[in-house]
Amino acid sequence: MKVATGTTLVFVRSARARSYRLTLRKDGVAVATIPVRGTESEARAFVMQHRDWLDRARARHARRPRPAEIWVMGTTVLWRGELTEIRAVGGDRPTVCLAADVFRVPSLVGDLRPVLEKQFTRRARIELPARAWELAAETGAAVKQVTVRNQRSRWGSCSPGGTISLNWRLIQAPEAVRDYIIYHELAHLWEMNHSDRFWARVAQVCPGWREAEHWLKRSGSLLGL
Repeated sequence: MKVATGTTLVFVRSARARSYRLTLRKDGVAVATIPVRGTESEARAFVMQHRDWLDRARARHARRPRPAEIWVMGTTVLWRGELTEIRAVGGDRPTVCLAADVFRVPSLVGDLRPVLEKQFTRRARIELPARAWELAAETGAAVKQVTVRNQRSRWGSCSPGGTISLNWRLIQAPEAVRDYIIYHELAHLWEMNHSDRFWARVAQVCPGWREAEHWLKRSGSLLGL
């Protein structure tokens, strides 16, 4: 359905929810959570009661910076934490650079985003697991496996079995932010929740976690999430 603000609204039932909740996803979709004994009609009434909050949340969402849809020469993209212009490099084969990193491309004409993001992903599959294993050894976390995925709504995840999954887009983020996400997921190997004990462990291994969270809230949308 559509609410008055024009935001798409979906209803989700949750066996764990104790009350109605209204959230706005990073893709702009409003989610009304219905507790196990709740009804959709009551959820609709709950949404109407919180229309003002939803309007404000939608306005904040609209102001968040977004990456360019099409990447061509001169487009500014986020790469390793810095906004950097795509520039051509001279040579026999089409090549572009982002800061100190060089990428071969089929052509310097047209949308470079698909081919560059594919190369970002390849680098992420090498660099992110290596860093995760390094931090796991530092913290003594019992990691069994590290994977890099194309998650659309989260930066990382941790399974009870010891698998850490990381979003490939972290390769574009500042090192401190990347490390925070890894520390965050490693901490879940001790606390599979977001309790006070969990955050105390995160703060112990990553004292700058609040600054990293702030960066994600302020600039994480530049990574397309």
